[in-house]
Amino acid sequence: MKTIFAYTALLAGLAAGHISLISPCPRYSSVGTDCPSLPSGQSIDTQMNAPISSVTLGTSEPLCKHTVPWPTPAATWKAGETVTVKFNPNAAIHSGGNMEFSISYDGGKTFAVVYQVLRYAFLNSKPAGLTNTAEVLEYSFKLPEDLPNSDSAVFAWTWVNASGNREFYMNCADVKITGSSSSSYTAKEVTIANYPGYPTIPEFDGNYDTGINYYTTDAKNITVSPSGSSGGSGSGSTDTGSSSSPSYSSSADAAGSDGSGAASSAAPVSSAPASSGSSATSDAAAAESTAAPAGSDAAGAAGAAGGAYSTAEPDDGSANSSSDAENPRNAYGADTSGSAAESPAEAAAGGAADASSSDSGSDAGGECTSGLMRCSGAGYQICNSGKWSPVYDCGVGASCKGDEGHIYCGWP
Repeated sequence: MKTIFAYTALLAGLAAGHISLISPCPRYSSVGTDCPSLPSGQSIDTQMNAPISSVTLGTSEPLCKHTVPWPTPAATWKAGETVTVKFNPNAAIHSGGNMEFSISYDGGKTFAVVYQVLRYAFLNSKPAGLTNTAEVLEYSFKLPEDLPNSDSAVFAWTWVNASGNREFYMNCADVKITGSSSSSYTAKEVTIANYPGYPTIPEFDGNYDTGINYYTTDAKNITVSPSGSSGGSGSGSTDTGSSSSPSYSSSADAAGSDGSGAASSAAPVSSAPASSGSSATSDAAAAESTAAPAGSDAAGAAGAAGGAYSTAEPDDGSANSSSDAENPRNAYGADTSGSAAESPAEAAAGGAADASSSDSGSDAGGECTSGLMRCSGAGYQICNSGKWSPVYDCGVGASCKGDEGHIYCGWP
């Protein structure tokens, strides 16, 4: 029997900062919808919004966060159909970033991407500065038609945030896939970063091409199936050859070309949302940009094996620089505008809409280690480019909790 875990103020320990998947219900979620019964010996997780890894703090949890699956699928999907995934509205989205949705057939050891949202995760377009307010909390996309049938596939959401501590987020939901005659699925391997043994992607500081090569030109393909996986680099990772800080490709290189003009197969991608959702309740935003029309696709095309996909253009005035735009598995919607003229910290200092006008003893502008967060009064600050941002308000009735590194807004 399935249960809906109510989201209430009684979950005072649940971090209002960060974000998590709620549908399909990820393993052991306290706020997910239509969640299966817990496996024997497991407990509800009231910290689903937290990352599974923080380079800044040197902490990590297993990939998927929880490794024991639900006893029954959290959702049943048909290959080729359009599905909608939803996120916790009690969120802080750390100025966007890159996220992927992927599928595993070996219990979560290897993952192949089915959809990407690059640069502006949870946003409609490039933000004017630092923001923690979600503009998009639902994404709808078409599943590849060549996903093999399985009663025990693992669907994963992964995210690397644009601002704040260098973190990696991952939730996994157990799903059933039906309606396919395919025995395997080949696509881009999921990108893992800011996790032990993998590359560290630094703060974007206004340049939303930061680390984009790990999702495009440096990515490898993998074939997954109920009988095993092949290709890729193993353990669901993108093989970079090094865990040191990467060198980043320009936006002109981030279009799915290997430099020689040869195309590489990849998942359908969006640089703008496929479906709009409600805004988060906690507003640490700079002035919000105009939202792109929900579901506005720049192009629809018949892709490589797996059917037709749509690629949404970024809503920042830039054109898609992909040389493979006719193949949606290679169309990355690269932002050709280049680096922003000013960093998020500078933009926030100049006009964050909801930042506190008072320092409250916060030492605003003082030197700090880039990526750290800290409480200041009832709000919090983010260190960008060695300087503390203005104080962001946690919202009515909420206050900043935690220590430097794991900071969140919660209730008394």
